[in-house]
Amino acid sequence: MIEVKNLIKKYGGVAVLDIPDLNVQKGESFGLVGNNGAGKTTLFSLILDLRRATNGSVFIKDQDVSKTDRWKEYTGSYIDENFLIDFLTPEEYFQFIANLHGLSTGDLKNFYHKYDDLFAGEILGKKKYIRELSKGNQKKVGIAGALLSKPEVLVLDEPFSNLDPSSQIRLKNIFKTMKSEDSVTMLISSHDLNHVTEVCERIVILDRGNIVHDLQTSNKTLEELERYFAV
Repeated sequence: MIEVKNLIKKYGGVAVLDIPDLNVQKGESFGLVGNNGAGKTTLFSLILDLRRATNGSVFIKDQDVSKTDRWKEYTGSYIDENFLIDFLTPEEYFQFIANLHGLSTGDLKNFYHKYDDLFAGEILGKKKYIRELSKGNQKKVGIAGALLSKPEVLVLDEPFSNLDPSSQIRLKNIFKTMKSEDSVTMLISSHDLNHVTEVCERIVILDRGNIVHDLQTSNKTLEELERYFAV
């Protein structure tokens, strides 16, 4: 589903990311962990063609992301608040995304119902612009917007940050349902090792732009990750 080949990103001649080869299979839930500056956001930005690689390529369903936009039709993503249109209300923002994907009023109504628990009465009908919402509620709007089109590929950078415990649990349940029922290919980065081991079947550790471990999740994975980061 996603293939990375000889991917290098340099700033000022210094490589901040160097991944010779990485493949994420269709329907796989892929977790990415690492300390600040490890290259997690850089990798996701290159996958989404938000930055251009110094060398190498990224393919989604055999399509080079830097040479076509077709992959965007079936890819949902949220990296940070720059993805939002903050002078819109959440309803206006969701309607904008629905229009882009040719979704009907009925589709949007079903979407609101589906994610009612995640919104927790704090998003819709408040007559607030997105910029007036809390950081956590902005995060909910961004993630929900990424899910609106029912994507085949989902890329989320730190989806659990700024969310309260109840929202984190609801979001984890959404991811588990997507994995089991919809076969969505998920790429999720997180600083929270507990969350990422709970929702991802494979976890890659990045360190200074390099893949240092590629693990299939088991009942020992959390312990392995904690041991690695404790050094």
